[in-house]
Amino acid sequence: MQSEPGKVTTAVKTALDAGYRHIDCAYCYFNEAEVGTGISAKINDGTVKREDLFVTSKLFQSYHKLEDVEIGLKKSLDLLKLDYLDLFLLHWPLAVKMIGDDEYPRGADGKPLFDDTHFTESWKGMEKLVGKGLVKSIGLSNFTVPQIKEVLALPNKVPIANLQIKITPYLTQAELLDFCKSKNIIVTAYSPLGSGDRDDAKPSDPVLMEDPNVGELAKKNGKSVAQILIRYHLQQGVACVPKSVTPSRIQENFESLNFKLSDGDVARSKALDKNFRSPYYIFGTRQFNRL
Repeated sequence: MQSEPGKVTTAVKTALDAGYRHIDCAYCYFNEAEVGTGISAKINDGTVKREDLFVTSKLFQSYHKLEDVEIGLKKSLDLLKLDYLDLFLLHWPLAVKMIGDDEYPRGADGKPLFDDTHFTESWKGMEKLVGKGLVKSIGLSNFTVPQIKEVLALPNKVPIANLQIKITPYLTQAELLDFCKSKNIIVTAYSPLGSGDRDDAKPSDPVLMEDPNVGELAKKNGKSVAQILIRYHLQQGVACVPKSVTPSRIQENFESLNFKLSDGDVARSKALDKNFRSPYYIFGTRQFNRL
């Protein structure tokens, strides 16, 4: 997710020094240039080699047309100072119009101008990127089971490697997880800590990081609440990409690899499911609930 500008380069360098090798980006996070600067610094000082890293980015919605997909990718590659991505995701199943050079067009009413390009067209464009060696694998983000089935029904040349969706104990996404496992699609959880700091949060919204049940599990295991939540995902075979620009928290999150929850602890976390979905905004305009 998007982090505070000016702090991202340091966060990337701190993460790579700590041992992280997966970096999750997106064109619409508006910080890929800073991410690229951090990656370059750590490659240049010998901390990592490019082949050690797994870098993910996502196609922005104004580049969904077949002929625009490669343009969208190369914008990210240029900002990241990379020759290829390890994983490129179709960020959302809906497209936005491109008007001239305006990637964020709005109508007279101030609302985004959506485009009718179907995501299956975008997928075909992404498959071509694999053939050109510009990306090693491709996947989806924020797609539902019926939408994934539409992509699977295509005469696919490249498999769906990954689905990135919001998953937390408050939103377990059990059906979607089971479906992906049945199709050998790896799942990555974004906002695994609950995104309680988002701008649209309401006072009445449940705050996962303050849930007393998770707090009790943290105390029982001698770990932080964030570590409990990250470990919960990992033990279900779900990768997760927690966001932080704070060095101590970056290190703390990484140490979630060093312990295990009991089966009872995992079950207790899963039982917190509320099907809680926060709304999705495009350019500040609410469109629909998050998937």
